[in-house]
Amino acid sequence: MEKRLPLFLFLSLLILLTWNVCNPRPPVPEGQTTATAGTPDGAAPASAGQPAGIDAFEPVLAGAEERRETLFLGKPDATGAPGGHWRLVVSNKGARLVELDLDGYYQRLGLTDAEKQDPENWSRVVEAASTRNGELGSLLLRTRPSSADFAPAGLDQVLWTMEVLTDAAGEPRGVEWVYDPGRGVRFTKRLTAIPDTYRLRLELELANTGEAEPRSMELTLLPAGCVPQELGDAFYDEPRAIAVGYDEDDDEYRSEWESARSGSDESGTLDVPSPLALVGVHNKYFGFLVSGADDAARSAMVGATYRGVRDEAWLAQNPGEEGDAWRYVVADVNLSLRVPPAGETAAFAFDVFAGPKDPDVLHEAGPAFAEVSRTDLSGFAIFSTIGSFLLVVLRFLHGLVGNWGVAIILLTVCVRIVLFPLNRRSQTAMARYQTKMKRVQPKLNEIKEKYANDPKKLREEQARIMQEERAFPPLGGCLPPFLQIPVFFGLFSALRTAFELRQAPFVSWIDDLSRPDHLFAIDLHIPIYGDLPYFNLLPILMVVLWVVQQMGMPKPADEQAARMQKMMMVMPVFMGIFLYNYAAGLSLYMITQSGLGIIEQRVIKKLWPIDDTELEAAKPKGCGPLSGPMQRLAEKHKAEMERLQKGQPRGGKPQKKKNKRL
Repeated sequence: MEKRLPLFLFLSLLILLTWNVCNPRPPVPEGQTTATAGTPDGAAPASAGQPAGIDAFEPVLAGAEERRETLFLGKPDATGAPGGHWRLVVSNKGARLVELDLDGYYQRLGLTDAEKQDPENWSRVVEAASTRNGELGSLLLRTRPSSADFAPAGLDQVLWTMEVLTDAAGEPRGVEWVYDPGRGVRFTKRLTAIPDTYRLRLELELANTGEAEPRSMELTLLPAGCVPQELGDAFYDEPRAIAVGYDEDDDEYRSEWESARSGSDESGTLDVPSPLALVGVHNKYFGFLVSGADDAARSAMVGATYRGVRDEAWLAQNPGEEGDAWRYVVADVNLSLRVPPAGETAAFAFDVFAGPKDPDVLHEAGPAFAEVSRTDLSGFAIFSTIGSFLLVVLRFLHGLVGNWGVAIILLTVCVRIVLFPLNRRSQTAMARYQTKMKRVQPKLNEIKEKYANDPKKLREEQARIMQEERAFPPLGGCLPPFLQIPVFFGLFSALRTAFELRQAPFVSWIDDLSRPDHLFAIDLHIPIYGDLPYFNLLPILMVVLWVVQQMGMPKPADEQAARMQKMMMVMPVFMGIFLYNYAAGLSLYMITQSGLGIIEQRVIKKLWPIDDTELEAAKPKGCGPLSGPMQRLAEKHKAEMERLQKGQPRGGKPQKKKNKRL
């Protein structure tokens, strides 16, 4: 099988290339659009609880039109203090944030200094999604049944009065929206930057103009609509809607999240303790998250839900792929507010995090924000703990060498060194077992021929020989692989979401350890598998090293084990197909792991041979199923029975017979 494997791989590649030549993909028609039945394109539903007959699109002012402004907030000061520097596009329609781009993090590598100054190259944190109900923005407010009479036309589609706020030097510091529908409550939203942080301050004010009765009402706040995909990583579902609440009974934060999935229009509740500590959406490396900044705002956040959003603009460019068009997920926050007495104003302040998911940055923003990075390591507790520890070690090694790729290699070497004594002991035990099996195998073959027509007797005799010879695989032989499983999954969880690996170069063409290595473009479409736009070398090198490592393993003496080992030779090929779009950092770990295994097989074992001498001689007696303590107990019981049969008591003295009186 080993000799036919390269031929199998070559023929498979040849078949795929031939298929793509004979069956090219149809071109996408330019300008093709799709319309969704049931709702006119561009229409939006009325807000929750809106009375029937109210047109949600009727502007507040006759003839008024939507107006947009572009603002630059959070400009770094002369000291160069770290913090957010954003470009915001805001609109008076619905008092919404249309787009937010973050400076200091860029959409692609290799930019010049001049290109880095262009906001079009900055990383996008939120954008407006084109849905069948119109364009969806961020920081939208919607009415609910208890608040619909205060704003009969809704809040998310009407035109607000919008004013750009400036500082003493005339530089923009934020934006303010005001909407007074004439029903007794004036709504005000204000968005400003918090200097030297990655946070914005969102202020919501309800002013009773004298006509509204003080009472409770509910609104819905849409924090992020929508956070785009960062990488489209098959090993990390993004974006994710998340809610975090504080459990007072256990004195810890609890979170629940839901990711965007292909073909998923699901919606549901994010079930965490209330009032909520945080609600928002994040992708692999950036987040847009809202939390209460004062007691009033924190108490107002009483619940959160999620729902999938279909991107109609993407679907227009990719007709027929309706399932994949569900590219967004949003979280809605239920706000419980109270209308103040006449002439008074109720204010609520929220913090809006719009920045990188760097653990240090999230921790500085607050413990609730730090919970977001911990959810990326969610899974079995042991995997999360190991992953967090390995990330600490990885950062330490990077501090020594200054290259994340080299740090991953050093981390793999360290893990291998730590496990080497255990691996060595396991290999020695397995080698001695193989030696014993070579000696026992002729006896097994003889029994197999003798009882070829009696399977039951054959199994009994084989079991007897194995028990007499104590020819059982050592229990420690499986321990190292089991110990490496949590290490592997812990490191997998850590590396797949480590913010430090984003656009981190290694060598040559490997300029981003968070993505596949993309040696060169090939633009293939493989049936069942899907598109293959790039040729990735690292996964193929990973498969080759796996095969070489498998070929270097000792040949089992047992015939069944030998067949199993040959079958396992094909597994690396399937694993390579599954992991073809592996991030380069994860592939580098696997390549280093396999390379060290080959070095151990070919070099270390030659310089320091494994002692496969059989330590124990065959012990035909006392090696059966009643050996050891059980056998001694059985012998003692047998002696007791013999004494009782002879009329002796447990003490061993003869028992005198008593004469019966007639």
